[in-house]
Amino acid sequence: MALISSANTGSVSEQSLLGRVALVTGGSRGIGKAIVHKLAALGAAVSFCGLNEERLKNAAKAFESSGAKILALRTDVTKESEISALVASTEKQLGKISILINNAGIGGGGFGAIQEKTEAEWDHVMNTNLKSVFFVSRAVIPGMIARRGGDIINISSLAGKNTFAGGSIYCASKWGLQGLTGCMAEDLRAYGIRVSVICPGSVATEFVGRGPKDPSKVLTAEDVAYAVAMVAAQGPQSFISEVHLRPVAKL
Repeated sequence: MALISSANTGSVSEQSLLGRVALVTGGSRGIGKAIVHKLAALGAAVSFCGLNEERLKNAAKAFESSGAKILALRTDVTKESEISALVASTEKQLGKISILINNAGIGGGGFGAIQEKTEAEWDHVMNTNLKSVFFVSRAVIPGMIARRGGDIINISSLAGKNTFAGGSIYCASKWGLQGLTGCMAEDLRAYGIRVSVICPGSVATEFVGRGPKDPSKVLTAEDVAYAVAMVAAQGPQSFISEVHLRPVAKL
């Protein structure tokens, strides 16, 4: 998908997010890491979190070498107390959060026939893919309401729009995220807060999905990051509520 990626290096103007503070969950690898890089390149100060300490440190070093204002914090986004600390640390060190990217998500445990799944697998996927969005958003929203503005962008999947065999728990989590996003958008638009959802198709990352992917027929993490930047940098009088992102070549 080199054609898509090269096309996605322009259009969104440089430094269009200067002065804004973004928080990205699941930002130490894959789609999240690409989002952090893109937002920082557009001038935002970016805080990101993940569970793996070494991966966080390595990602932070790579970002800092570019001169970006970056904060990496180990956080379990399924635990409300850790989220409170994440938000507090971000706002103390970088400033008030005006962009939230709910990207943290897993696939492992979410694939397989429903009769083969366990309660533990259900809880793990739902807590990471859906409950964490509720927790993190709820921690950030009061400040956005007080400031009468902000952007919340949830990273879902086309699996939140389509069903397939073996997708029981994963699809349920993403369909739930679609509904949550739509309701959040209606709850918050009166405060100048825009809530959007981005639904990528298959992406070439370390994400554990349904099997190996042909790199020529999937999206790149940078393609998703470009869509996020486009949504975050749009004019103040409107908002893009939902983006479906597909590779040109069909699998």
